[in-house]
Amino acid sequence: MSESSSLPFARIPAVDKVLVALDKAGDLPPLPQPLVTKLVRDTVDEMRKGVKKGELEVGEFEETLAMIRGQIDSLYRSRIHPVINATGVCIHTNQGRSPLAPQVVEAIAGVGRNYNNIELNLDSGERGKRGGYLETCLATLIDAEAATVTNNCAAALILMLKHLANGEKNEVVISRGELVEIGGGFRVPEIMEASGAKLVEVGATNKTTLSDYENAIGPKTGMLLKVHRSNFWMGGFTEEPSTEDLVDLGKKHDLAVVEDLGSGAMVRTEHLAPIPHEPSATEVLRRGVDLVCVSGDKLFGGPQAGIIAGRADLVAGIKKEPFFRALRCDKMILTGLQETVSAYLSAGNEDPDLPLIGMLSASVENDLRPRAEAIHGKLTELESLDVRIVETIARCGGGTMPKAEIPSLALDLRPKNFSVTHLAAGLRKTVVPIMGYTAEDGYRLDLRTVFPEQDSILVNNLLDFCRKH
Repeated sequence: MSESSSLPFARIPAVDKVLVALDKAGDLPPLPQPLVTKLVRDTVDEMRKGVKKGELEVGEFEETLAMIRGQIDSLYRSRIHPVINATGVCIHTNQGRSPLAPQVVEAIAGVGRNYNNIELNLDSGERGKRGGYLETCLATLIDAEAATVTNNCAAALILMLKHLANGEKNEVVISRGELVEIGGGFRVPEIMEASGAKLVEVGATNKTTLSDYENAIGPKTGMLLKVHRSNFWMGGFTEEPSTEDLVDLGKKHDLAVVEDLGSGAMVRTEHLAPIPHEPSATEVLRRGVDLVCVSGDKLFGGPQAGIIAGRADLVAGIKKEPFFRALRCDKMILTGLQETVSAYLSAGNEDPDLPLIGMLSASVENDLRPRAEAIHGKLTELESLDVRIVETIARCGGGTMPKAEIPSLALDLRPKNFSVTHLAAGLRKTVVPIMGYTAEDGYRLDLRTVFPEQDSILVNNLLDFCRKH
């Protein structure tokens, strides 16, 4: 190999040389050393492949070192850790959906660091029933014959389908207007097919009548399914049968009627904020459906879970499904749900003391404006940033209540010496990352989704960033 052709390979640093240089430079994020070593080794290997293919030109050692250091920082930021949600989206899927109440987190921590009675009957000393107390609480809260939980709402739907639509009666009748995508590319039809059920689509996208359902019922029909449009809405020339009519049809043909409600509201949402009413699991069961499933980490305000409630015989049958064990919740999720349900039951006729409920019900004038003015006052010293208080609209998010517009307040940030994009990127890289959104040539931080105790962190992060620019 000639000297000129071997030069690019000669510039590729040895793994040990990079590791020594990184250690000497210091100030690396606290990653386990095996992770750093693997990242360096993989990067060097990729550089060799790129040079061999003629797709990469290797720069000086310091350039390579800086590039690898950036990758280490990026890897460290990718771990799950707290962020400040200033997007105005209350149930933000990318940021963990509903935040948990302090008492919920404390209970989870206690169970996590100790042995516990998850499957222990303390009266008899024998093996006990997993989640029995939680199931009693859920059935009481929802006013259902029985209830159980699984690891998310999609799993709940799969289990209900496996139990009710199998064997020779594996067909499920559903309206075409309810074949929704629930986010992340996952669609209700695909979830249903994964259970082994066969979809029988009826009606049109915008109009489905009761006769459409009845005409589709045959000897292979296992159940009738209704999916709540929690993440979109339809208007104009539309029609659908009432839940009560669908229930009557199910009784006529001895078929179970199931509703995937999804959103998980357990309070009257219209009392929290100037937003529409969202049906609750209790309301749906009172309309006569046999089973309903909801998410635990949406409007319910708890950890990720799928809650199934309804007829006791059907719930018992679902729990006997072999697949139920594969989708069950662990000790920490069960504890988090248990404490969240307790907050509802203890509140009586009042709203429960949960972060999401407080966030949705916060008053613009009494709660948000004093905070906005206090933060604004602390940022007036910045010469590189114009800060204004603006009225804006917050959202429920998380695939719930798409028409809901919640009046809110935001800090509108206008950089003088750098771009909005640079500001957004910089705030994402602070010790406690800040996530806002771009609007009208500014970067906005909606205070409805920022906890009051995070205001000082927000201010300090902004001051530190702007003083460096």
